Amino acid sequence: MAVWVICALAAGIVLAARTYCLASRCVGIVLVAMGVNFAFAGPAWADQTVMAADGSKVECSASSRDLTRISLVEDQFASVSKVSTGNPSDDFTVVNEPVRGDIYLSVPEGYSRPSLSFFATSKRGYVYKLVCRIAGEDAVQIFISNPAIANERTAVAAPTRPEPREEAAALVQAMYGQSVIDGYQMRQAVRSPVNVGTLRVQMIAEYRGAELNGRVLRIENRGREPVELDAATIAPASAVAVSVAEPRLAPGQVTTAYLVTRTGERP
Repeated sequence: MAVWVICALAAGIVLAARTYCLASRCVGIVLVAMGVNFAFAGPAWADQTVMAADGSKVECSASSRDLTRISLVEDQFASVSKVSTGNPSDDFTVVNEPVRGDIYLSVPEGYSRPSLSFFATSKRGYVYKLVCRIAGEDAVQIFISNPAIANERTAVAAPTRPEPREEAAALVQAMYGQSVIDGYQMRQAVRSPVNVGTLRVQMIAEYRGAELNGRVLRIENRGREPVELDAATIAPASAVAVSVAEPRLAPGQVTTAYLVTRTGERP
């Protein structure tokens, strides 16, 4: 078909350019018109893809002599509801194929109505009203896609993140057990110690996440008196969670603290 169109256009242009011959020009114009018409005319038997929501009307084209297959994308038809006219020449047939869940339409010879309509329910529970006009004699395929199904798949694929406090608690537990949880990268990051009063504080590990950061701190009491360690002593007010292995630190004693802050905040 494509070769025929190209030949018709080429011959038509050549003949239409013969200004000295009126007959050649007329034939050339006709060939160009025919080539353009065939080039831009879509085949009547092309597959049809329709977007439809639950309860919406689906408009399509059905074959007048062959089968029309209607298939749901990522779903299957479960049942079909139609009214029987009682007149064989005005009554079309719907068959629900059980393996793939498709439905097949056929109309009798001499079907007088311009279109056919019926309701169909899918296995996911969606209902569609289908109205198909009768056009063409070749077999037809119709694919119905429901955007709600894609939204369901996206919701399942994207798990809900836990609340910040729950995530912080899980992070503290992971730091205590020296393990790594999903969504975090752990690295040993021994930094130079800093003195806070009589305490020497040194970060020995860091857990980095998208929203929270965890730090493992080594704390040593270098004073002569015991020190009570609490959140106010070792963590900023914006800290999400703080846990200390030994809250009361005797002189010369060392303990470990676990600090969780929001990503980007400095302890």
